[in-house]
This record gives sequence, C-alpha cells and structure tokens, in this order.
Amino acid sequence: MNGNHCGGFTLVELATAVFLMALLSMLAAGQFASSVERSHEAACLANLRGWGVAAGLYAADHDGKLPRRGQGVQQVRVIDRAEDWFNALPPYLGEKSYAELAGSGRAPRPGSKSIFICPSAAEDARVEHFLCYGMNMYLSRWDRPEPTRVHALPSPGTVAFMADAPGGYASTVPSAGAYSVPARHRGCAHVLFLDGRVQSFDGDYLGCNRGESSHPDVRWQIDQADAWKPPQ
Repeated sequence: MNGNHCGGFTLVELATAVFLMALLSMLAAGQFASSVERSHEAACLANLRGWGVAAGLYAADHDGKLPRRGQGVQQVRVIDRAEDWFNALPPYLGEKSYAELAGSGRAPRPGSKSIFICPSAAEDARVEHFLCYGMNMYLSRWDRPEPTRVHALPSPGTVAFMADAPGGYASTVPSAGAYSVPARHRGCAHVLFLDGRVQSFDGDYLGCNRGESSHPDVRWQIDQADAWKPPQ
C-alpha cells in the first residue's frame, strides 16, 4: 500500500465535480427563469381577460358601442378624456381610471401590480404614461363621429380588441412603427378579441415590429370602408 495516498480527490475528480455543480446550477436557474416567465404570461393573460369583461359590460351600457381607442401613432399625452378605454373601462372592474391614478401620483409603472401593467414589460424612464396594453388602432378612432359598434362588425370574434403594447401607447397594431404590438412573451404576443377570448400568437405570424399580416383568425382592420393604414 502506498503510504502517500490519503484517500483525497484527484485534480480531475475535483474539476469534474465543479463542472457538474455548475451545470446543475445553470439548469436550476433556467428552470426558475422559465417558471417566472410562465407566471408573468399567465398574469398578462388574466389582465387581458379582465379588460375583455370590462369592454363587454361597457358595450352593454352604451348600445353596443366600444370606448374610444385613445391616441394613435403618438405616445399618450391626453389622459383626461372619459371616453378613452383607459378611463372608461377600469370602473367596471372596480378600479380607478388612469386619469384618476395619474392625478393622484399613483400612475402604474412596470413592476407594480396593476391591470394596466404586464409583468413582462420593462421599465422605460422616457415614457411618461406607461400603458402595457393598447386598443386596436382601427377601432373607435377619434377622427370618426361615432365609436365602433360591436354588433355592426362582421365576425367580431376574429377582430382584435386589445393586445400587448410597447408602453406609452394607448392603441396598437402589428407594424414597423414604435407603437407595434410587441412579442415580449418568449417571441409571442397576447391578443384579446371582441368576444372576450384571449390567445397567444407567434410575433412573426402577427407581423410584430415588421408590418400587419392579414389572417382570417385575427383581424385588425374592420372593413374596407373603415380601413385606415397608419404611417410606417
């Protein structure tokens, strides 16, 4: 028996153990991050379902009319119009309107728990009024004399009512513009339809940050007479 052998680990064994520990740590961290992201996605979907409930109640109280979309391709600056969705819908969910929250210095920002905020959205100090969701830019535009009526739309169940927005925009649509629907959920974006259904779509399928794509299962423009192409 070699008297110099003390039963310790060789350098190769130690290196192997360190490598395995690092690998296990990386796998655990990846699983944790994936779990957090799935939790964020579920919370975002729940927010959109809430907006869908509010929109249905609002339409029932207003002869089928939807609230106004707010400003279009510009970032939100006007926040005191009662007809805009971010003021008209929250009371149906027992929440304060955005104008009330902002007026009291409690406007929600990324990281806060609010129906206005997607948990996956990142803070951007350049954005004054941070709205993580936007209404379909083609619906209830302010350059139309009347808001859009749900029952006047063909196949409203395929018309997008609201979707993930980049923050700072009250209305959105897949586009190459800064107001485009963002695919911030592992390459996917969430869309709320006028029938209250919420679905996740691949960003490339929608045309996020590239340009609106036309699909029979998700429509943004409501009809030829009302179609409006926002500037790119």
